[in-house]
Amino acid sequence: MDPFSQTPQIDTTKLTDADKRELQQTLGNEMQKAKIQEAVHTLTDLCWTKCVTGTIRSAQLDRGEAACTQNCVERFLDANEVVLGHLQKLQGGGKM
Repeated sequence: MDPFSQTPQIDTTKLTDADKRELQQTLGNEMQKAKIQEAVHTLTDLCWTKCVTGTIRSAQLDRGEAACTQNCVERFLDANEVVLGHLQKLQGGGKM
């Protein structure tokens, strides 16, 4: 049996309240990191597929690809900002 395939079990009843808060904070931080990594992966895949359509001839993007990529990233970030703002308003009970 592969020792890495098993999830370790933690007896949280033996943790102090401070330890539980620290564990919760650490898990929250790791979840945020995973979300950021997923967003970066999605952004990279989306903009690469959209903007790099020709043959790769050098280590740098050509002018059109570079401009497209920059615009793609900016629009992606703008869209995420709008969605996050809307979600924050919904969470706060505000209306748009």
